[in-house]
Amino acid sequence: MKIESRLAQIGSQKDTVTGAVSFPIYQATAFRHPGLGESTGFDYARTKSPTRAVLEEAVAEIESGDAAFACSSGMAALQTVFAYFSSGDHLIVSLDLYGGTYRLLERIMKRFGVTATYVDTNDLDQLGASLTSNTKAILIETPTNPLMMITDIAKVSTWAKSKGLLTIVDNTLLTPYFQRPLELGADIVIHSASKYLAGHNDVLAGLIITKGEELSAEMAFLHNSIGAVLGPQDSFLLARGMKTLALRMERHQSNATAIAKFLQTHEAIAEVFYPALPEHPGHSIQQGQSSGNTGIFSFKVKDARYVAPILSSVKLIAFAESLGGVESLMTYPAVQTHADIPEEIRQAIGVDDRLLRFSVGIEHVDDLIADLDQALKFAMQEVAALQN
Repeated sequence: MKIESRLAQIGSQKDTVTGAVSFPIYQATAFRHPGLGESTGFDYARTKSPTRAVLEEAVAEIESGDAAFACSSGMAALQTVFAYFSSGDHLIVSLDLYGGTYRLLERIMKRFGVTATYVDTNDLDQLGASLTSNTKAILIETPTNPLMMITDIAKVSTWAKSKGLLTIVDNTLLTPYFQRPLELGADIVIHSASKYLAGHNDVLAGLIITKGEELSAEMAFLHNSIGAVLGPQDSFLLARGMKTLALRMERHQSNATAIAKFLQTHEAIAEVFYPALPEHPGHSIQQGQSSGNTGIFSFKVKDARYVAPILSSVKLIAFAESLGGVESLMTYPAVQTHADIPEEIRQAIGVDDRLLRFSVGIEHVDDLIADLDQALKFAMQEVAALQN
């Protein structure tokens, strides 16, 4: 069955009692035992909940995994995965990284003796140079947030397996509709499901998908023990959002591609970072391992003074953090999503004071381009007036 059909049918044939096409919300934490030593399969909601179980089963299937675990946020999913490691363990991590992941590694996991080295994960020489006797895993974002750097998942997974390492891939930006890292050799996939999977800027959720019986069993233990699980209401909303994922991702992609091309020719823009563009250094890898492109990209304006007037004058586009919803959002990574990354590191990789990140929604592309164009022109006029 094609992925579009599997997405649309999430939970629709699971309620065998009533035949409900939309799987119900089981707002229960406790479940009756038929007798001593007997269980319905549900005992306590932290361990297993009917609504969450339907979501997790669907996600595991769609990502080609053996098990899936729904968490209370993307960061809760990351923390649960990081709990797999022990004091003294070392991770190799994507250089261009979401600020929240960096904060979790550097300000929390380091307290427990888990350390990380940040490299261009598409460079095997850098990976080899970072390898230590205590290295246990590679954590990849591809595309990265916000600079859209691409890693060859199959190449890195093969290298990692030869060294006895796990490969963990953050698949938030492409979703399983466009990219399935487990099919390319990865061991664990994580999502901030608040983004494209839920898709409507109204659910906070995270997902972990694992490959392999032993790894899946250990992740189930951690998920239950840590307890940062997704509640039934949010599980229902996430599953409902995923039913339209295929339609939304196609629109996000087409809108983002058109707008990125528009910005390439705009006099206020210095550079556009989007893997769908042939000029992007990761374009060929992206085409080889993915069936499409995300709806988010970043761009640099020619003058940092343009940033404030752009963000204050967009009308249809909201100046807000997050990404992946049906509404278009723009954010300023240097002071928002990536503020926890030290300035010298941000500057070195290119997350500077001229960079804006644009999560393109599903509005009509002409309206989005018009709004962006008027904001850029306003910013240019404001800066010009200051110079006169």
